[in-house]
Amino acid sequence: MTRRLFLAVTPPPAVSDALLDLQEGIPGARWVDSDHFHLTLRFVGEVDRHMAADLETALDGLAFTPFTLQLSGVGHFEGPKRAKAIWAGVMPSGDIDLLHYRTEMACRRAGLPPETRRFVPHVTLARLNAGSGFIGDWLRLHGAFTAVPWPVDSFALFESNLTPNGAIYTELRRFSATGG
Repeated sequence: MTRRLFLAVTPPPAVSDALLDLQEGIPGARWVDSDHFHLTLRFVGEVDRHMAADLETALDGLAFTPFTLQLSGVGHFEGPKRAKAIWAGVMPSGDIDLLHYRTEMACRRAGLPPETRRFVPHVTLARLNAGSGFIGDWLRLHGAFTAVPWPVDSFALFESNLTPNGAIYTELRRFSATGG
């Protein structure tokens, strides 16, 4: 049996509330439920129980100090013919980049192949399809978005179960910062 896993930072309620306020104005968009808001540090993918255990062991040795993170701006990811998702971005932060790097190195120590996609820290707000409306006006309207900064003192290992009604995320384990 395999598990579909990812590592992520989750925003606090005040930030989630600010993100919810952005979720309107694009017909046909599939808006993400607030309990699914997260900033993916590393998508792990399908792994067996042995690899999952090796990953947890590697993550146990990961050290990082707490830092502050702030969402700022919005954007989108392009598919081959159209936008496929809209997101809230992250104010540039060497701290989130370092945490991403350290989670990537832990994944490699556990035996996972290197991630080849560029790290673009963001929180997905909606998924789009061919029936979704024009996003340009929405992007202009919300381009100056900022949320309150929040302290990041942990990240989590999540399992993602895909269902016909969307993914169900389950937090499997939380990893806390080592210093302060």
